[in-house]
Amino acid sequence: MTQPPRRVGLVLTRASRVLGEEPYYHEFIEGLERVLTPAGVSVLVKVVTDRPAESETYERWAAEDRVDGVVLVDLAPDDDRVGLVNRLHLPAVVLGAPSTASGLPTVWTDDAGFAREVIRFLAERGHQVIGHISGPMTFAHTQLRRGGAQAEARARGVRLVPAVGDYSYESGRAAAGELIATGAGPTAIVCDNDVMALAALDALAERGLTVPGDISVVAWDDSAQCQLAVPALSAMSHDVSRIGELAASALLDAMAGAAPAVYEAPAAHIVARDSTR
Repeated sequence: MTQPPRRVGLVLTRASRVLGEEPYYHEFIEGLERVLTPAGVSVLVKVVTDRPAESETYERWAAEDRVDGVVLVDLAPDDDRVGLVNRLHLPAVVLGAPSTASGLPTVWTDDAGFAREVIRFLAERGHQVIGHISGPMTFAHTQLRRGGAQAEARARGVRLVPAVGDYSYESGRAAAGELIATGAGPTAIVCDNDVMALAALDALAERGLTVPGDISVVAWDDSAQCQLAVPALSAMSHDVSRIGELAASALLDAMAGAAPAVYEAPAAHIVARDSTR
């Protein structure tokens, strides 16, 4: 007797994260499929406009028996999606800190620790005022990164100047302009993804500032875009495909009824290129 096809779902609420500018989720989905496809499981990706639409998608999928499990991303502290998937009896894996998962399995990256590493990298190169363009502060991983960056800045006697974007090119460009316009005088800017870092390069060039002569720039995610940028962007490099593989393994375990566990992602590391001095 033929086994019915199995499928897992991934819902994204920002189209640029998968359909346009940012390569992170392309690599993540490749990692998912590398493990799931041999197991006879396909991946269903849906892009929605907001959180209510995301919740409605889970409810519809559960009612129609469309998926056998889901991957949850960009969680907030006390995120109501955790309770929702439990009520719907949908096996789920959280991509993020165990503190956000309330008993669900998680694939964990040390956002606070890696943020400290970025600030340390720049402070050791003499930077005393560092701008940080984060993602939305509602996300738990953003809060962890900001907290880690602030802690390391305090420990190093460095001033951290915050700005907020939404991972898009437009927001990165605006935030970089904001950091310069405040007169805070950052000599380095850390951006929470590669797209905003590319935008920062353009915003600085428009203002006649050179990279890294006047300001160094570091991207949180490494990518081919970082390598091809002029100047090439230093970046906090994550093994995103491996993170996808771990999420797939965790989801297969959850679908089989295994007890929740924390799956630790490989440590990230700084790749120094021409955008830092």
